Amino acid sequence: DIFVARNVASTLKLGQARGAIIVAAKAASLPVFEYSANQVKKAVTGYGHATKEQIQKMTQNLLKMPEVSYRKEEDALAVAICHHNSRGLLEKIKKTEQRTKNN
Repeated sequence: DIFVARNVASTLKLGQARGAIIVAAKAASLPVFEYSANQVKKAVTGYGHATKEQIQKMTQNLLKMPEVSYRKEEDALAVAICHHNSRGLLEKIKKTEQRTKNN
């Protein structure tokens, strides 16, 4: 989904960056996966409205890593955890859709 920030310039820049990333991934024949903030929070903490601190602690606990001072790194790792947890479900959905098409 498109993220809308309070600052219009930031919203436009994020949209441009998102578009460039999607085009680059598709040009390289890479799959694109998108998760909402609530999906990531729920995958990491079990609660879709978790705080940044809760996500940070759970990411550190799940990955058995020392405290990291860069929040952006932890955000990226939280998205990776979400994708890892969702991947099995996505594969099941894909198989079900293929069976439905074949019938």
